[in-house]
Amino acid sequence: MKNSILFLALLFSISSITAQYEYAASNEHPYGLPNPNAPKQITDYQAMIGSCNCTSTRRNQDGTWTEPEHIIWSWKYIMNGMGVQDETLKPDGSHSGSIRQYIADSSRWYVHWFSSKTPSTTFPTWEGNKSENGNIILYREQAAPNGTEGFYRLTFYDISKSGYKWVGEWVDKTESVVFPTWKIDCTRKD
Repeated sequence: MKNSILFLALLFSISSITAQYEYAASNEHPYGLPNPNAPKQITDYQAMIGSCNCTSTRRNQDGTWTEPEHIIWSWKYIMNGMGVQDETLKPDGSHSGSIRQYIADSSRWYVHWFSSKTPSTTFPTWEGNKSENGNIILYREQAAPNGTEGFYRLTFYDISKSGYKWVGEWVDKTESVVFPTWKIDCTRKD
């Protein structure tokens, strides 16, 4: 009798833990699921959830572009479907990624970036939203090398189930000066 009660208590405990994290990554849903209790914007990244093969190019000091580097960019829902995490895997063995949370009180996404090449005690943060045309645009204040005030703007565009494109560019405060420094083109892997 005592063993039966212990077994039922353990079974109840396991089932309540499973129900508590029903939107986390699992065998059935390896990239997790959006939590219906999250802000509706949690699905802004839905087309990117999964894994993509990507080509990444950066601008050299002389203004030319580097040879394309092949990377894998993977996305999943985290925090029981209340946030989004992405991670890039690069051929040199380095990694980078972001944790993305939509904060309803400010009606914005906050994106905290991290990298194995540049460990930091504080993570740079971008903020922004999905635009009416479906692009996701994020900003972080950053002066140009000559001291001009502006932003480093990140834009996800051409977002579909088959992939997406991304560009990082410096823009002045009015966004009339735009200088791309990094481009990534992704095609769905799975």
